Amino acid sequence: MKQEILFEVTQELDGGYVAECLTEAIFTQAESWDELRKNVSEAVHAFYFDAKGPDVIRLHLVRDESLVPA
Repeated sequence: MKQEILFEVTQELDGGYVAECLTEAIFTQAESWDELRKNVSEAVHAFYFDAKGPDVIRLHLVRDESLVPA
C-alpha cells in the first residue's frame, strides 16, 4: 500500500499560497502554485531526511468564500 501525506493549501489575499500538512509538522509557502509544489516537495524531503518518506504528496486547495444574501 502506498503511503500518502496530505497538505491543506490556502491562497493568501496577496495571491501567494500556504501549505500545511495535516499529519506532520510541515509548513511552507510560496508566491505561485508551481513554486509551492517545489517547496512542499523540498519540505517533505527535509522532514524525512533520515527515514522513508511518503510515496504520494497530495495538495488539497481550500477556497473560503463568503456570500451576502440578496
